[in-house]
Amino acid sequence: MASPASGPSSIYQTALETYLVSMARTVEGSVNRAIEALLTRNSEIASGVFLTEPRINEMEIIIDDHAIRVLREGGISEHEVRHIVACLKINNDLERMADLAVNISQRVISLSQMPDVAAPLELEPMSASVRSMVSRCLGALTCRNITLANEVLEAEPAVDDFRDRMFERLLSEMKEEPASVGANMQFILAIRNLERIADHTTNIAEDVVFWLHGLDIRHGKANSFNIKSLAAGREDM
Repeated sequence: MASPASGPSSIYQTALETYLVSMARTVEGSVNRAIEALLTRNSEIASGVFLTEPRINEMEIIIDDHAIRVLREGGISEHEVRHIVACLKINNDLERMADLAVNISQRVISLSQMPDVAAPLELEPMSASVRSMVSRCLGALTCRNITLANEVLEAEPAVDDFRDRMFERLLSEMKEEPASVGANMQFILAIRNLERIADHTTNIAEDVVFWLHGLDIRHGKANSFNIKSLAAGREDM
């Protein structure tokens, strides 16, 4: 992915991006396994998510170290500075996504020890949306694709809507059926973690836009039309 150049800075930047892509793929695998465990209520799959956490934590430290080495070398362009800053921020978001996958797995293990209750109807479509957002944000990162980044940003409201509808229904059931409190609370926590994973994918999408075009679109600073214009190759804002 990194453009070829000579010197230590180029070597570290290439290593930085290689490690980041490797970490992204590992995190995506953890998230997908956690979601599968949640949908199937499979504690064995959930337990497997814990095994990758130490590796992801180690990769986070390595990426931070490489980024600092590049910055210490100096003599890098504005675009390269944005790249390094984006990598540091994305690294943090990826690590948090992995933590959230572990949290979901913990909820699955708790659910597996409780009486069987029906999962909320919206859980499956919400899970599919989150999986898609994870895949697209990592595609935006690895392929430097603004279109995929914009698709992630556009998908976030649907995930929030799923969350709100499920929260309302689960809380209502907890009031009407006290016996459902334990399981429903686990679902609420799992849903919240899913929604937080989606939030981190939007952070990554925003960082990709910043890296590639120097445009800060956090907190609604730029609208979807502007991003679509970038994707179409019209960089005049």
